[in-house]
Amino acid sequence: MGGVAATTDGAVLGGGADATGCVPAFEGFDRIFGLETEYGVSVTGAGRPVDAGDVAMRMFRPIVSRSRSTNTYLTNGSRLYLDVGSHPEYATAEARDPMGALEQDLAGEQVMARLASQAQHDLREASGGANGETSRETLAVHVYKNNADSAGHSFGCHENYLVRRYVPLEQVEHELLPFLITRQLYTGAGRVTDDGFEITQRADFLDEAVSSATTRARPMVNTRDEPHADPDAYRRLHVIIGDSNRSQWATWMKLAVTHLVLCVIEESARLGVPSGFDAFTLADPGEANRAVSRDLTCRTARLRLAHPLDGSGDDADVDGGTADGAATGDDGTITALDIQYRYLAIVERFIADHDAAMRAALPDGVLTRILDEWHAVLDALRDGERDRIADRVDWAAKLRLFEALHARAGRVPQTRLAQLDMDYHDIASGTLYESMLRRGAIRRLADDATVECALREPPADTRAALRGRFVAAALAAGAKFSCDWTRLTLTSPEHREAVILDPFGSEPTDDCRRLMAALD
Repeated sequence: MGGVAATTDGAVLGGGADATGCVPAFEGFDRIFGLETEYGVSVTGAGRPVDAGDVAMRMFRPIVSRSRSTNTYLTNGSRLYLDVGSHPEYATAEARDPMGALEQDLAGEQVMARLASQAQHDLREASGGANGETSRETLAVHVYKNNADSAGHSFGCHENYLVRRYVPLEQVEHELLPFLITRQLYTGAGRVTDDGFEITQRADFLDEAVSSATTRARPMVNTRDEPHADPDAYRRLHVIIGDSNRSQWATWMKLAVTHLVLCVIEESARLGVPSGFDAFTLADPGEANRAVSRDLTCRTARLRLAHPLDGSGDDADVDGGTADGAATGDDGTITALDIQYRYLAIVERFIADHDAAMRAALPDGVLTRILDEWHAVLDALRDGERDRIADRVDWAAKLRLFEALHARAGRVPQTRLAQLDMDYHDIASGTLYESMLRRGAIRRLADDATVECALREPPADTRAALRGRFVAAALAAGAKFSCDWTRLTLTSPEHREAVILDPFGSEPTDDCRRLMAALD
């Protein structure tokens, strides 16, 4: 495994250089996190077919009334809009740590649930005819935080990470993808299919490893260059492979562990030294993704490496933590669990060499907690004890429920399991997940008061604070305005504009002050 040497203050000694012959300055491991979630919608109990597009538009009537558009920003700094295919979408405000991003994501669930409740009320009031009274009682709007519908359509949950510009996209493809694919052992949401059950919701729908397209192709990582920050300093890594999670732990964990892996990749790119992850480049990422999804043991499927490990030197210098002691086969294959153990070992060594700088990028105590949780979930899977993680991993929670139903009632029809699967993800009219949360069957990381606060307030330590204050002031003043991730614009009663290019910047610039003064 390649390594980097560290000074006592966390700065790094090493030899990578850019085109000018200079190694980029060390700037720490701070990061911006964000999530974009597309929701599916449907109506039942109406007595007649109701088009999903019509339901989505009815949900957005209050938004159109306020903003004269289905694309707007909210007082908590987030973006709410109607995406292609009539999918309501919520993009969280910028957060500086995984827990902040989780809280904003949960606020998005509440936004969608409240829009659905109003739409349901309106549809019930509008129902009429011979079945009018029945429709008023039974009509329900469903909003699914999942990634596939019964018609075979797929929609996404996209993770966003601010990454230093000097990280080559080729390095992301070769070194991050094996981690993202195998990370699904504990971040997969699970899905009932015609053939049984899979760990992930997206594996059967992803076409390519990396691509700049998201509509005509479904890549695992999108490479479209939209940094929403200084384009000379940063790129926005747009991860598409992940599932939409109901489990709060899974949402937090996927952001947290990915951050740690990105820190290693960034520093190796800065110095021009191997990260150690390059040994695990996959021969066929799509094939590996599907194999991981279908292996409910998490220990059986063998993934083909692009360059088989030779079992000597740096390749063998990582404790895989495996149950059988044989991380790689003679045929050049490795299990998903083994890859995760290898990544964890490399990350732990990196943290040991960069402890101060790594801990400075996250709230106190979080780094230790991430590593402890990572070890615990991998050890449970290694030991074949899936029930140990069923209180935090979505797919394991579902399987535990299904197995309990089979034990109590005999073989439950696949159609019934599919209904329960959808109900688990229904944030508007579903009951299953909320019941499990109340009973403690699923871990809760953020309480209701914290989520309610995130619904009203943006993160205080990113530029989302500036955007949120602007939106709140403009709405209170009845002013005409628009904004996006990097710009705030007042169009009436006077035209003023402020650019907020720095995603870490929460202090108002002079332009921001003048903009806000115009709203007083």
